[in-house]
Amino acid sequence: MEGSIGKILIVDDDENICEVIKMYVENSGYNTQVCHDGREAQEVFLEYKPDLVLLDIMLPHVDGIDVLKWIRKEYETPVIMLTAKGETFDKVLGLELGADDYIVKPFEPKELLARVKAVLRRYNVDNENKEVLSFEDLAIDINSYTVVYKGQEIKMPPKEFELVYYLANNKNRVFTREQLLCEVWGYDYPGDSRTVDVHVKRLREKLQGGPNWQIETVWGVGYKFEVK
Repeated sequence: MEGSIGKILIVDDDENICEVIKMYVENSGYNTQVCHDGREAQEVFLEYKPDLVLLDIMLPHVDGIDVLKWIRKEYETPVIMLTAKGETFDKVLGLELGADDYIVKPFEPKELLARVKAVLRRYNVDNENKEVLSFEDLAIDINSYTVVYKGQEIKMPPKEFELVYYLANNKNRVFTREQLLCEVWGYDYPGDSRTVDVHVKRLREKLQGGPNWQIETVWGVGYKFEVK
């Protein structure tokens, strides 16, 4: 489905960066819309209904973090944050709020395109021969990308879903942060282990465990989905 699913919204106040991204993305077969401020991005998002958003943090009128919060209130559209070098706090905050990935500027356009394809490939995962993982008080359905916990559907962005699905599908197996970055993010992720920690923290806030299962920290190693 790469290059055929369509629409990417590019949001950055630097027109030159937007033009470079637009050229590379469109040459790979995607349709694009470009915005230069957060308020415009919200309006275009509703009308354009993108398949993925490339979102800068520093924007006029409404900043990227607030745009991400606004998207996550109602939508699960994948979002890749664009951050300036050294904005560590903003990167972590973006992941905590549900961003699927981030890339630090300046970046190679080919690297950004690889990130876009990886996120979309994961988001549009082939559903054939997939199953619903069921535990007491918890059902994880890869076919519909839904999680039902204690009888209620829990909204979560795609990367959170993929992480909990991967852990639960490999119950009682311990994974290092580096293994999870590779297996869940789908490529040699250049970020650090805080990416995994942030996503696990958010999962635990939404899924507090059940009578016979828990997302456990294995100190000095990583994480596992423990089933008793």
